[in-house]
Amino acid sequence: MLCLPILLLSASLGGAVNSHWLYKYGFQKYDVSQTTGLAQSELDKVARGLISYFNSDDEDITLTVVKDGEPFELFTPEEVIHFKDVKGLIWLDYWLLLGTLVYILAYAGVSLFWRKDRRQLTWGLVGGSGITLALMLAFGLGIRFGFGELFYQFHLVFFSNEFWSAEGYMLLLFPQGFWSDAALFCALATALGAVVLGGTAALYLKRSK
Repeated sequence: MLCLPILLLSASLGGAVNSHWLYKYGFQKYDVSQTTGLAQSELDKVARGLISYFNSDDEDITLTVVKDGEPFELFTPEEVIHFKDVKGLIWLDYWLLLGTLVYILAYAGVSLFWRKDRRQLTWGLVGGSGITLALMLAFGLGIRFGFGELFYQFHLVFFSNEFWSAEGYMLLLFPQGFWSDAALFCALATALGAVVLGGTAALYLKRSK
């Protein structure tokens, strides 16, 4: 029950990080091409470069773009350090996803093939889905009514420096509204996963009566 919310949320976070569509949506919604002066093709290069960096073994990000016919390094040294810190959190998310997935699959295997107790496993899915939906409801309300404060406190807790506020292209590429939309995307994706798993489990319990 307790692992299921972690599994679903970490999966949605990993999906958001690697979603080229989400980057493109944010760039278009917040008119990032206008605020940065970068062409759409260069913004696509930025999205691909970030996704590649987050999934690579590279310690620092190096991303060269072209503006007004002149190539230049997009991020300042402070921004490079911040992206390194962000990458560490992303890999922590990956490890949480892997750990909870392995545990849940092992638990399911034991329940199905050793204990032969499908109902206990199914009730676990129902309970875990219920906890997930409750957490995502609270998270969604926080996004709706106090995202700015949540966003600020998140950075205070998870980062040991203030490079997340470094002036440069990073803040132009990713305004606070972008992160609000991304957080809502993750909450909805997590809730959808809980509805599918919990609904399927509840349907099984109803039919097994």
